[in-house]
Amino acid sequence: MNLLSPLKIAYRALKAHKVRSALTVLGLLIGVTSIIIVMNMGQGIKGYILKSVEIFGSDFIQVEVKVPSTAKNSSSNATNMAQGVTITTMKLEDAEAVGKLPNVKGFYAGQMGQAIMSKNENSKTAMLWGVSASFFDLSKLNIAEGRAYTSDEEKSEAKVVVIGQTLKEKLFGDNDALGQSVKVGNKNFRVIGIMEKQGAGSFYDMDSIVYLPLRTLQKQIMGVDYIMYFTVYMKDKNLAAETAANIEDTLRLRHNITDPNKDDFGVTTTDEAMGMINTVTGGITLLLAAIAGISLLVGGVGIMNIMYVSVLERTYEIGLRKSVGATSKNILWQFLWEAIFLTFLGGLVGVILGTLFSYAAFAVAKNFGFDWGFNFSWTGLILGVTFSVATGLIFGVYPAKKAASLSPVEALRYE
Repeated sequence: MNLLSPLKIAYRALKAHKVRSALTVLGLLIGVTSIIIVMNMGQGIKGYILKSVEIFGSDFIQVEVKVPSTAKNSSSNATNMAQGVTITTMKLEDAEAVGKLPNVKGFYAGQMGQAIMSKNENSKTAMLWGVSASFFDLSKLNIAEGRAYTSDEEKSEAKVVVIGQTLKEKLFGDNDALGQSVKVGNKNFRVIGIMEKQGAGSFYDMDSIVYLPLRTLQKQIMGVDYIMYFTVYMKDKNLAAETAANIEDTLRLRHNITDPNKDDFGVTTTDEAMGMINTVTGGITLLLAAIAGISLLVGGVGIMNIMYVSVLERTYEIGLRKSVGATSKNILWQFLWEAIFLTFLGGLVGVILGTLFSYAAFAVAKNFGFDWGFNFSWTGLILGVTFSVATGLIFGVYPAKKAASLSPVEALRYE
């Protein structure tokens, strides 16, 4: 008996029980489909978030306020901030002092707020970004129409704004917005620029942001003298670690901090930010893939049960084949091939469906402005098919060995 004979017999047996075979495949199909979707979308979302960060360049260091005695990326710091803890110790003068360090070519400071933007009967809630005039020179964001505000306008607390495309369309429609008056809260501002369309960022709509002079936001709208963050751009990004250490020393000296655990600021280099994003997105993707893999386990148990039932139903057939010369090895491989064929089929269809669903999710996200791009994960393909076939082998071994161990005489009596 040649090597293909058990495969041919296995195929005929599965074909004779189409419904049972389809139900067996279903559990594995769902598992593999889920793994492919998770891996594909995980790759796409990670790339999208990294792209959102790279909009601001790759040679910068971010300095943000944080709650003293907490780590800058800790959940306790994030929780305190979310609960309304406000750190007021970081000032524009701190950013200016850091701006004089040897490897710093420029910086911009920022404060964030929120207000209702309105023009006649049209209104929209907008994120307010009060940033230094240098922001437009240092970041990779471009102005499509009009101009950015100047350092003189920032110092004089001028009531001017640069708005995103979504805000322009919402407030002005097809009309020209440049030079027009718009209300931010209850104050009139003049539109001097319109940003290029950015699309939705990783956490908010970049086209619904209002950029205005930092001092204007501080004094005219929020009534504060502190900042939330400042971004430092380096002359040589290879000296990022050294520059970050210099920034920390400078701020500790200015804030009279002797114990680093009491820092009221956090300094993050681009490499650290990218590393954190990779770690978080990678961890979430693997966790979801592991959860999806549970259905593979359930499908494997289903295969073992179905194969065991198949052995019982075909006991007489097994005895008959052994009586005409089939060996235990032939019987073993016949049933193993059935399990492998089922799981491979489930894996193949799962990969196809998972890819189609991933593409559909990408199309829907793009329609809502989240253009993360379609990414096919070869890792997901390898994991899906490998685990699928491995499931067939692992859970098909016991029924196959059970069938192979039957003696011809006992098997023939079973009928």
